[in-house]
Amino acid sequence: MGSLSLNEIRSRALDFQNEWKDGKSESSDKQTFYNEFFNVFGITRKRVASFEEPIKKLGNKQGFIDLFWKGVLLVEHKSFGKSLEKAKEQAFEYFPNIKENELPKYILVSDFNNFELYDLEENKEYIFKLDELYKNIEILSFIAGYTKKIYKDQAPVSIEASKLMVKLYEELEKSNYKEHDLELFLVRILFCLFADDTGIFSKDDFKYFIIENTKEDGSDTGALLSQLFEILDTPEEERQNTLDKALNSFPYINGLLFNSAVRIPSFNSLMRRALLDCCNFDWGQISPAIFGSLFQYVANEKIRREFGEHYTTEKNIMKTISPLFLDELRDEFQRIKKNIPKLKEFQIKLSKLKFLDPACGCGNFLILAYKEMRKLEIEVLKVIHKNNIENEGVFLDASTLSIIDVDNFYGIEINEFPAKIAEVAMWLMDHQMNMLLSESFGQLIQRIPLRKSATIKNINALTLDWNNVINKSDASFILGNPPFVGARMKSSEQSKEMAHIFSDVKKGAMDLDYVCAWYKKASEFIQGTKIKVGFVSTNSITQGTQVGVLWNHLMNKYNIKIHFAHKTFEWDSEASGKAHVHCVIIGFACFDIPVKRLFDYDDIKGEAHEIVAENINPYLINFKDLFIISQSKPICDIPKMNIGNKPIDDGNYLFSREDMDEFIKKEPKSKQFFYRWMGSQNLIQNIERYVLLVGKMLPNEVNEMPLVKERVQNVREFRLKSKSKPTRDIAEYPRKFHIEVFPEKEYLIVPRVSSERRKYIPIGFLDKDVIASDSCLIVPNAKLYHFGVLTSIMHMTWTKYVCGRLKNDYRYSKDIVYNNFPWAKNISKTQTEKIEHQAKLVLDIRKKYTASSLADLYDPNTMPADLLKAHAELDRAVDASYTKTTFKNETERIAFLFELYEEYTNPLISGSN
Repeated sequence: MGSLSLNEIRSRALDFQNEWKDGKSESSDKQTFYNEFFNVFGITRKRVASFEEPIKKLGNKQGFIDLFWKGVLLVEHKSFGKSLEKAKEQAFEYFPNIKENELPKYILVSDFNNFELYDLEENKEYIFKLDELYKNIEILSFIAGYTKKIYKDQAPVSIEASKLMVKLYEELEKSNYKEHDLELFLVRILFCLFADDTGIFSKDDFKYFIIENTKEDGSDTGALLSQLFEILDTPEEERQNTLDKALNSFPYINGLLFNSAVRIPSFNSLMRRALLDCCNFDWGQISPAIFGSLFQYVANEKIRREFGEHYTTEKNIMKTISPLFLDELRDEFQRIKKNIPKLKEFQIKLSKLKFLDPACGCGNFLILAYKEMRKLEIEVLKVIHKNNIENEGVFLDASTLSIIDVDNFYGIEINEFPAKIAEVAMWLMDHQMNMLLSESFGQLIQRIPLRKSATIKNINALTLDWNNVINKSDASFILGNPPFVGARMKSSEQSKEMAHIFSDVKKGAMDLDYVCAWYKKASEFIQGTKIKVGFVSTNSITQGTQVGVLWNHLMNKYNIKIHFAHKTFEWDSEASGKAHVHCVIIGFACFDIPVKRLFDYDDIKGEAHEIVAENINPYLINFKDLFIISQSKPICDIPKMNIGNKPIDDGNYLFSREDMDEFIKKEPKSKQFFYRWMGSQNLIQNIERYVLLVGKMLPNEVNEMPLVKERVQNVREFRLKSKSKPTRDIAEYPRKFHIEVFPEKEYLIVPRVSSERRKYIPIGFLDKDVIASDSCLIVPNAKLYHFGVLTSIMHMTWTKYVCGRLKNDYRYSKDIVYNNFPWAKNISKTQTEKIEHQAKLVLDIRKKYTASSLADLYDPNTMPADLLKAHAELDRAVDASYTKTTFKNETERIAFLFELYEEYTNPLISGSN
């Protein structure tokens, strides 16, 4: 059901190392060694590789490859202490007689204790010893089916350039030159800076125009720049013949960039100096994607938060565009690169592909998509015109070769400034690609004056019919990163947009993140087409209640199928103080494909490993599509779970130990009404907190304690001032909590938020006199059996995939996680007693460490060995109550739970909408 996780492979590698630390003889032990070696990676060797593969060596001598996995791996093995250099020489002697399609990507030589791996595609060598095998699992992970995808990051110099532009922006803004005029002016300056260093202008013409023609105090700089902008918008033949030579040397640009009126800025010396600092920077090798970074630096912080903009690195954008379209096109190019007629047809195909980003911001996704399309076209042209290139292109007009242009790229952006930046950045990327084409063919190729431009509509994508931007019959791909705004962070206007777009969803639409509106709009738009979509989203849309609302709707109404996905990873912004958002990337269409691509992360800050999947469901698991819908009561016969107490008291009834002691000194009669208060942090970090239960007091007792009476009055006033009507309504009962749950006996407590670093959520039993807060969930009638199952790896796996997240921490819920959890069927009394025994052992071991908090005990770096062992035994007992099967990996376990969930809920699902 999927590859082993890298952590599971490491664990197996440690066992393998210990087993083979004394391996010596090639003849007697080699085959057993490699059978067990492959098993480390969850692979049965005989399914993929053969021993002693006969093949001719150099000199036509008969040879036998020690182990051969055709197309992947060739192994030469020696007895301990023998020369591995000789083994490597033997390996390469086989290559001349290996069929081309069977040539291995890797060579491995070993003598049991020493390993040398040669990556022939990347020309890299890795050397390590047997006892270091577990540390080198990543480089051997191809055996388990992982494909490492590495995306290059953008050069830091781009960030430095944007800082210079911000300085100029800030100096101009200080003078009350702002908003539309400042933004358009700045975009024009950016174009000129790129033009100065990339061959659109003669080298440094713009820089020296400022130095030689403006005063140091800056007083005439704005006027001269305005005159320059007018010249750039005027064809040479229409210019006055009395024009200053310095101005007339600039080319006609067109493209509508310089044609609209802008208020002339009044410069001073600081502004002029900031402009010259920009001019002194070399913009020649900087990606136009810098514009996105620039905008994030200068945009108003409040607006940025409201619209949820997250500009990003080229590296992360490639994670979207590569599986969406680029990998497939590159594979096609490799298949046909020796067939010139097919290559010419392929170039025409490329020129007809059209791209839409319906939340394009500054256009980074469109810019990178265009760049990669042009790079691929250049590779195609170099093959088609190879002979002409070798003859220095004497029979070729290279300026006519490229047929891909920016007018195949479309964007929608609600804010004017980034929309204008996107349009300009596309021109600049076009110029950079023309320069690359020029280098390839030895001829200068320019598209100045500008004849075509990307279509960037400055409008709200959620109120627009996208057919008014590009007809869906013409579109090929939709891509981008729509706004990251959480369900509870939407503005009133955004909530109205969501209500309109999801008007056909009966329940739960307002609990969806804002980005879901783009998924819905895209799904409607692509109906009846072969358009593929790739969106970046916060990972919350694949967790918790949102799955049952969003994906149930998209898959059932629009026949949406997920084609590829990146599971949760950290999405980096380029901006100063950059935001780290936990994201997923989802590629989908309204038709199915036989093979899907799933990219998983062992470390959310690291690189992805690709897994081939039969199906990718909304939880981004290689399993059939299903939706865990919210349930008001458990699907199994188990005790009901409740939320803890919710005071809504503005802190008047809650005390630290010191504050409580001080209060009791002044009001001694209050002592009997103080109880231990237990929230998530109090439970996990062992932080003492107390609550004053005024509701247990008689009215006369309240009046006898002035300080208590004062707090009751404070709560009443606080509630009356609330904007929430339910809160104002309970102001009439200031001694009562908004939610009150006081179990009559010991009860189970579960924190609602817990760190994803922990293998187990720290849960436990509390005495009835300890009051749980609403940051926890409680099970009043739970027994040891329930504790044992809930703290097992079986339940933790369910939680990990089904619960919502706060950043990447677990956000446990009763309606999604607890009420839907499929408990074991037909469990025997013996199995129940075994679980209870092991559960009690876990609790007893915890009591040994009274000085340590649950945070300490369940920290993966400090968890005591005996507690870890007790949990492992409990896990085995719980697993045995479900099935006799041993789960090879987490994917198999969650697939088993999903199947069991379906057995419980099929009658419920069939009756749901």
